[in-house]
Amino acid sequence: MCPPEYFAVGYAINPWMAPGTPVDVELAVKQWTVLRDTLLGLGHTVHVLPPGPELPDMVYAANGAFSVHGVVYGARFRYPQRSAEADRHRAFYLEQGWRYVAPTVINEGEGDFAYLPGRLGGLVLAGHGFRTDPAAHAEAQSVLGRPVLSLHLSDPRFYHLDVALAALDDHTVAYFPGAFTAPTRQILRNAFPDAVIADEDDALAFGLNLISDGRHAVLNSEATGLAAKLRAAGYEPVPVELGELKKGGGSVRCCIAELRSA
Repeated sequence: MCPPEYFAVGYAINPWMAPGTPVDVELAVKQWTVLRDTLLGLGHTVHVLPPGPELPDMVYAANGAFSVHGVVYGARFRYPQRSAEADRHRAFYLEQGWRYVAPTVINEGEGDFAYLPGRLGGLVLAGHGFRTDPAAHAEAQSVLGRPVLSLHLSDPRFYHLDVALAALDDHTVAYFPGAFTAPTRQILRNAFPDAVIADEDDALAFGLNLISDGRHAVLNSEATGLAAKLRAAGYEPVPVELGELKKGGGSVRCCIAELRSA
């Protein structure tokens, strides 16, 4: 995770961003701190990257890379405003002794990749349509040695996979069908007949931008309907307020790069 000490909305690279939007940095840091402390309280370890004044979006740490079993497939950002973030993440993984593989094509890390270790020996779900180049799916499959299922996003409000779909445990996902093309909706229906289906209101509230450890699902507090569905499906929803960071087009999941060392 990376604290939003320099968070601002000074440019627009997704439909949620409106340049000049007032941002309460103190509130953003407080909300981020609650999220970090929530993860710690659930027994997870959190590593913190130092923020940089020239990188206001670095709080969205999920976009910096994608790791599977000790191998890291690095990010290559589509927009120059965020390109320097990739080097910050690369330095972290190398310092920690991970095997880091630099990408040759555009991809935005966990923004467009999700992992289900219980499917096909480890299945990568990969989004494209707005940020990540489809060629990155094949590259990720080669680098990570895991099968990749490509999913085509069609609604620009859901510009990354992680605002349209979430891994809930080793086998199960939640998603909003309206974020995807018709062929991809059919793929998801066939592959995940037991999925938790979010409605549009909760998807637009960034409810699917959640992180789950298989039992606890930490999600935006605005997504009350999805929280009820998750509870009914056997998960324990843990709501957090991240209204300030939503101004930049992100929420819980965007703020967290999951470290899969094994």
